[in-house]
Formats: sequence, C-alpha cells, structure tokens
Amino acid sequence: MSQEKVDRYKKEKANRAKIQKKEKRVLFLEKFGIAAVCVVAVGWIGYSAYNLVTRPDPNKEQEVVTTEMDITALNDYLTGISSEKVEE
Repeated sequence: MSQEKVDRYKKEKANRAKIQKKEKRVLFLEKFGIAAVCVVAVGWIGYSAYNLVTRPDPNKEQEVVTTEMDITALNDYLTGISSEKVEE
C-alpha cells in the first residue's frame, strides 16, 4: 500500500464512528419521512372513502315512512286503572 492509502485509511478509521452515526441518522430520517408520507396517504384515502360512502345521493328521493297506531285500548286501560285508584 502506498502512503496515501495508509493515511486515507487511518483518517477514515478515526472518523468511522462519526460517519456511521451520521449514516444512521440519515437512514432514520429517510424511513421517518417515508412512513409519514404513507400515513398521510392512507389517511387521505380513508377520509375520501368515508366521505364518498356517507355522502347523500342528490338523485335519490327520500322516502318518508309514517306509522299509525291505534292506542284507544291503551287509553281505556290507563283510564280504568286511574279510576280504580280514585275509588279506593
């Protein structure tokens, strides 16, 4: 090995810990950025799908359902109970 290579190797070896630390930090930031973009994309797709499903259809007519109930028997029964209590 030439002296240049030896000096370069010694310099790289002296800074190896610092270089590895920097590489780990850059890798972490890249992974964090990719994960953040994925979370935002999934959230956006979910929000859009939810709005699409829950949106009322303007072309569809809303049906009104009415229910009629005959409560005369119930009223007669309750009236009978309250008149029995008054008589006692």
